[in-house]
Amino acid sequence: MNPAPSPPSSVPTRAWLLGALGVLAFALSVPMTRLATGSVELPGLPPLFVGIARCAIAGALAAAYLLAVRAPWPTPMQWRWLLAMTVGVVFGWPVLLALAVREVDAVHASVLSGLLPLATAAMAVGLLRERAPWRFWFWALVGLALVLVYAFLRGAGRPVPADGVLLLAVLLAASGYVAGTRLTRWLSMPPEQVISWGVLMWWLPCLAWCVWKWPPQPVAAVHWLGLGYVGVVSSWLGFFAWYRALALGGALRVGQVQVAQPFLSGLLAVPLLGEALDPLTGLFLLLVVSTVLMGQRARRAA
Repeated sequence: MNPAPSPPSSVPTRAWLLGALGVLAFALSVPMTRLATGSVELPGLPPLFVGIARCAIAGALAAAYLLAVRAPWPTPMQWRWLLAMTVGVVFGWPVLLALAVREVDAVHASVLSGLLPLATAAMAVGLLRERAPWRFWFWALVGLALVLVYAFLRGAGRPVPADGVLLLAVLLAASGYVAGTRLTRWLSMPPEQVISWGVLMWWLPCLAWCVWKWPPQPVAAVHWLGLGYVGVVSSWLGFFAWYRALALGGALRVGQVQVAQPFLSGLLAVPLLGEALDPLTGLFLLLVVSTVLMGQRARRAA
């Protein structure tokens, strides 16, 4: 395996701006997924339908885009990494997130998703051979411990199954982010084409599944609105900015802007869904984000 190309010594301003735009787009993913699925008490679209329909929507847009730019056919090596990416960002995160937020509210899910920046950095170390000091791993473990304590407290003495689903979703999303970064930095695929080929390769199976599982009963327009957002923005357009930012500045460096994502997700869930940001959740949200920030500072100091 060839060593990873060295990231630039300083991250260009454009990378930070694109990273911030991507984080804002993804921050809405949690509350908008909850909007699409509804809750146990007031269900909307089936969670599995939401998770797979995202790819069906994004795939149609990606097909038009790839034809418009006359994108070259991926090489065999690129196809392998595209497949690895889709496991995380096309299926893993969307499907598991939809299943989890039917059981827990979006503010709760935002706390656990706060580990995503540390998970992305850890995956970058393992798969892209980027370096991180021991202090980074210390803060990563502290962040994980805080999330587990929060899940224990909110679950009345034990974590609920949705917490494990969310943690697995975070790991899969991080692996997908890093696989996409490898495609852009190592294998010379434009960031916009990375996510487009990723959703396109599963478009027809996902579209067929959605037709087969189309909800038999009428569904309120607000649930379709949530699905539309996660299909167009969370599964496709948001990655235009995010993968471009990671390609310009590196997964370890630019990934630190994700520190704001759980904050934004939790705060946006309040006006969008009418949820409450209770003191316990607010405290753990601050603590988890702080561990991510300390971990990123430790990496930069090294």
